[in-house]
Amino acid sequence: MSKHSAIELLEAAAEARKNAHSKYSKFSVGSALLTEDGSVFLGCNVENASYGLTICAERVALTSAVAAGHKSFQAIAIVADELAAPCGACRQVLAEFCRDDFPVHVASAKDTASFETHFMEQLLPERFHFNP
Repeated sequence: MSKHSAIELLEAAAEARKNAHSKYSKFSVGSALLTEDGSVFLGCNVENASYGLTICAERVALTSAVAAGHKSFQAIAIVADELAAPCGACRQVLAEFCRDDFPVHVASAKDTASFETHFMEQLLPERFHFNP
């Protein structure tokens, strides 16, 4: 995986998690998204009193990367209070940009060295594709 190992990405996600605004759920999440050129974009969950306006850490990282001109990615790492894979909305947004063998590393903030790796194809089989 280029210049960054899964552990390095998880450590970056753990740092991003510290900036989470999770005053409603009390469930803090951080993410680190690795682009094809080796750049890393961070995200954390940002909750809102109007719960539907909450944005997940994964989508914060991805939209920041896209806003900076990146649309090709190598991997993402997600660190939460406990082991948690991306929600359905994040899976579909990631699927827009990521191939089936895209690795998704997830870990608990208690122990980022013990992590699981899933792949987009596992997380969102038969995902929706639009081909105009």
